[in-house]
Amino acid sequence: MTRGPFLGQGYERVQTTLERPPSEEHREPTDRARKDLAVAVVPIAIAVVLLAQRTIAAVLTRVGHAGAALDDAYIHFQYARAIAEGHPLRFQAAAPVTSGATSTLWPALLAPFWTLGARDDGIVWAAWILSFAALGGLAWEAGKLTERLAGRVAAVGAIAMTLAFGGFLWTAASGMEGVPFAWAIARATRRASDWAEGPETDRTERRAGELVALAWIAALFRPEGAVAAGFVAAALAIVPLKATWRARALALVAASAIVALPVVLWLATGSPRSNTTVAKLLVGNPYYTGPALAYAVEANLKLFFGTLLQGEVWSAEFLPHAGAPVAVAGLFAVAWLGAERRRYWRAAGVLLIATTMLAPCFYLTFLWNRLRYLWPFTTGWIVGLACLARVAGDVAGMVRPRWRWVTGLLCGAFAGLFASKLEGTIDDVAQSASGIDRQQVALGRWANEALPPSARVGVNDTGAIAYFGDRVTFDVVGLTSANEARYWVAGTGSRFEHYERLAATQPARLPTHFIVYPEWMAMDSVLGEPLHEATVTDSTILGGRTMRAYVADWSLLGTGERPWSSAAAIVDAMDVADLESEAAHGYRLLGAADGEDVVHEGASPSGAPVVDGGRTRRVMEQFEAHLPGGGQGIVRLQGRAGTTVAVRIGGKAAAQLTLDGDDDWTELAFDLPPAPESARTPIELRASGGSLTTYHYWFVAR
Repeated sequence: MTRGPFLGQGYERVQTTLERPPSEEHREPTDRARKDLAVAVVPIAIAVVLLAQRTIAAVLTRVGHAGAALDDAYIHFQYARAIAEGHPLRFQAAAPVTSGATSTLWPALLAPFWTLGARDDGIVWAAWILSFAALGGLAWEAGKLTERLAGRVAAVGAIAMTLAFGGFLWTAASGMEGVPFAWAIARATRRASDWAEGPETDRTERRAGELVALAWIAALFRPEGAVAAGFVAAALAIVPLKATWRARALALVAASAIVALPVVLWLATGSPRSNTTVAKLLVGNPYYTGPALAYAVEANLKLFFGTLLQGEVWSAEFLPHAGAPVAVAGLFAVAWLGAERRRYWRAAGVLLIATTMLAPCFYLTFLWNRLRYLWPFTTGWIVGLACLARVAGDVAGMVRPRWRWVTGLLCGAFAGLFASKLEGTIDDVAQSASGIDRQQVALGRWANEALPPSARVGVNDTGAIAYFGDRVTFDVVGLTSANEARYWVAGTGSRFEHYERLAATQPARLPTHFIVYPEWMAMDSVLGEPLHEATVTDSTILGGRTMRAYVADWSLLGTGERPWSSAAAIVDAMDVADLESEAAHGYRLLGAADGEDVVHEGASPSGAPVVDGGRTRRVMEQFEAHLPGGGQGIVRLQGRAGTTVAVRIGGKAAAQLTLDGDDDWTELAFDLPPAPESARTPIELRASGGSLTTYHYWFVAR
């Protein structure tokens, strides 16, 4: 033990196997150093092997073979296969470039295993090996991050908590990139802190190169890794290798990792946003702007702190109940110890990891897949708990020096609380893998055997069905199919209208079959003859109980394109919920909310089937149209009997319409002013006495 400048304040600098004296950094490893390293690493390795063995054995017992606990894992496996087959970033050969995987680096790491023969279920073993190895590395990094803030005992506690946390175990067993990503951001943060806080002699070109590499690794693992890349870039810029522009340029190389993937996507697809971002992020979603966006983010923050961090409902499987105050106090302890020990960079890095967990609050929801979007940032919170235990031990030591054992006691208690959840977590991993195997995997294998090679399969869970089915897929959610995500985000009506356009312009793109949850598809009009189904009632990881295969039926497309009340020549038409038509006519959403974009299947007065997309709960409509002078306007709408609709054209009152009869849809006509034709005439409808569902507008000549 060496006495440091903080000894009088209750802080000893303890030389341990986790922190060697700076003077030893560049020496050849001695036998003693190797032994010390083994003493530190071997227990971690043993713990990881035991956790992996217990978890994988549970999966093999329940499933009968290797299996991923998330369907999304098979998306990464399919992209890994694509890399191995020579068409990277293309979900399937000859398909457009897409960005459906949440990680760019994870498929690249798995691709060599595919090349070497780890195919079918075999690639799951590759994912397990990498993920559990990363879990051991993550535990090591958690200890290293903690030690210079809170000392050896707290560092050991952080290691124990990392290994005992079920969220890490579940993610490692899922087949996803979460734990390797957590390791990458933890190591990048720790090494950047060492760089900025350590002696100048420790700042070498080799270490600078490692920092740059870690910045890129973190950013390519997941978009949120840009935060770690920024932290590395800041360390290299503020504390450069040398006082030269060349040395400072290393910071730019690290920072470039932040924009590398968006630039690649922009060059390849025309958009810097990944499909996952389009489908799941609140920012950019047309229904969440201004106050609606602020309200949604606020609601997610309340859910995070009031429910998830409290270990309730969705997080009860992983976190102890009512732990939010303790977890938040841990972050304050990090800041306190960072200031006391002048480890400002390390404290800032830990807090940055922890607070990045709030980034998913900008998603539509982050409750998917056992909260996997949150867990990679748990390391910051675990270090916080270890620091809180150290502060508590120091306070107790002020009463009696021997009471500093409180630090170890609290660390053990925290680790024990996490560990108490592990059996349930392991059982859930096995049950989830079983559910995926009995539904998505089973349907993928069925598709491979039963559907013709030319089949094009529409899916809403695109992973295992594409991976095992070996058929071209059409992802209705848009993660792995180009240019589909915006229609999924818009809603069911917009998807139907989009399919109508595809039928008219690119019919070969439409699916020949569907394998979907019918309630997710929410469009019975395109689901034809049922062929096969997989029902699983005992797995909560699935999106529904029954996923069913259908022949696609496109016979009702276009049935709503003409008014049933007039055969006159159409001069202009504004198709509500058709995104292209709305854009061409300057259609205003006017506060439209998520879930109000609908598709309706009904009949015309003559009994002919009609399907049309529209928007519901409308009290005002505003758009622009090309009007025939002296013609007639027709609107297909639906509303409560007695609702009145005031029509204004070009800013002037034009008609007063009244809905009567039943609540089914109807078509109402109104006269157009006898003015010369105009390409951009403002049209406005205001409803009184109720709201409307609008489907279509036509402007016809008399």
